[in-house]
Amino acid sequence: MDLSGKVAVVTGAGRGLGRAYAEALAAAGAAVIVNDVDASAAAEVVAGITAGGGRARGVVAAVGSAEAAEQLVETAVSEFGRLDVMVTNAGILRDKVLWKMSDDDFDAVIDVHLRGTFSCARAAAVRFREQGTGGRLILISSPAGQRGNFGQTNYAAAKAGIVAMARTWAMELARANVTVNAVVPVAATEMTKTIPAFAPVIEEAERTGRPFPAWLRRDEGMGTVEDVAGLIVFLASDTSAGVTGQAIGIGGDRLALWSHPAEKAVAFADGGWTADAIAESWQAGVGAEPEPYGIPAPKAPAATGQGA
Repeated sequence: MDLSGKVAVVTGAGRGLGRAYAEALAAAGAAVIVNDVDASAAAEVVAGITAGGGRARGVVAAVGSAEAAEQLVETAVSEFGRLDVMVTNAGILRDKVLWKMSDDDFDAVIDVHLRGTFSCARAAAVRFREQGTGGRLILISSPAGQRGNFGQTNYAAAKAGIVAMARTWAMELARANVTVNAVVPVAATEMTKTIPAFAPVIEEAERTGRPFPAWLRRDEGMGTVEDVAGLIVFLASDTSAGVTGQAIGIGGDRLALWSHPAEKAVAFADGGWTADAIAESWQAGVGAEPEPYGIPAPKAPAATGQGA
């Protein structure tokens, strides 16, 4: 995939998934603005890209404010002449169950994930429209936003909102030839290392250099951060011009299209529904097959706990 001549911004690109996205975009030929709050991490990524013959500049800023978003876009334009791709990856965690989550815990996560995505996408959209040559908004969501996850009220709400924004902006920006998609990645990161079923497998792979076992890569759809990066490059390319308004999952050996919310079952009552009528018909009617919620617990093979 050739991204020569394109310019991309990746937020939260100092490590983990964001770093993999920035490096993959640069390897495909794009110039990349590497954003992170950690100056040394951003500088390391920039140095690695430029040492390999790529083009990159670092911007140290915490996403969330309009000023930070505009700084990212302005840097892309001043350094490389244009902007073609905005990848909104930056995020933090403040996990607690509902009754223990503080206002600050909630607001911090919403500010970085949801407001940060909004402000960066808005700044990019303004630039895309001014250039008149289209563009790509690639918004990073999560399985938690699709299904909910214990202890992640703030994170799940933000990630669900990001997918909703992708669908909305896909409509609003269609005439400007800007595509908008949400990516739902699953990869071995510092966060997933804390999941008991995953931790020993990830640690073993890091220690030995062996690839993850098939049950993890296929059944659970989890691999390395590099496994996710190919989707980012595809969505940044001209090849993906017809792909917009979608939530696309990727991890390990799995690529998936998430469904949009839709009515699953419908019933009608002449004159409308009373509470008693709903109660009488619920289990045999629209409530006969309730929807599952929450991310399913990982299932490692019983024999070894790691699989072959």
